[in-house]
Amino acid sequence: MALRATIYKIELQVNDLDRAHFETVSLSLARHPSETEERLLVRLLAYALHLNEGLAFGRGISSEDEATAWQHDLDGRLRLWIEVGLPDERLLRRACGRADRVVLYTYGGRAATLWWTQNSALLMRLSNLRVVELASDFTLGIAALAQRNLAVQVMVQEGEIWMSLGEATVQTSPVVHMTGE
Repeated sequence: MALRATIYKIELQVNDLDRAHFETVSLSLARHPSETEERLLVRLLAYALHLNEGLAFGRGISSEDEATAWQHDLDGRLRLWIEVGLPDERLLRRACGRADRVVLYTYGGRAATLWWTQNSALLMRLSNLRVVELASDFTLGIAALAQRNLAVQVMVQEGEIWMSLGEATVQTSPVVHMTGE
């Protein structure tokens, strides 16, 4: 018998002072059986950092032709492709060819640093790609706070990110490897 996805009910409040974007949304997120809570919460953070009209989650970890999250305009044009993790460079090239902007959030400590070292030369040619690395103490810290019903607040100010899950808050200063616009 196949394992089923675990559903997380999330009340997300975003206070992004850098973008002057303030919004609260209720979400139901499915965590694939092979997905960690760390990846689930990085996915949620990436969504929060780009929350805007038309932003939606893709079908998930098992679908290679879809983004983790993406935004289409009213004409169906793919404006934003968001990916998390350490994807194959070919996936990022395809995404950059399909979307106006692509943003990748890497995490995993040494693995993310090694991935960047191995892929940076090829990725530098992609002018619409932004690569942001999240520190492992941050991503592991938010994963440790995960529950199936969560009130999550994300605050962004001057590039700093604070993510509150319940009563605890974890802070990070992401490292931007590429700023692709």
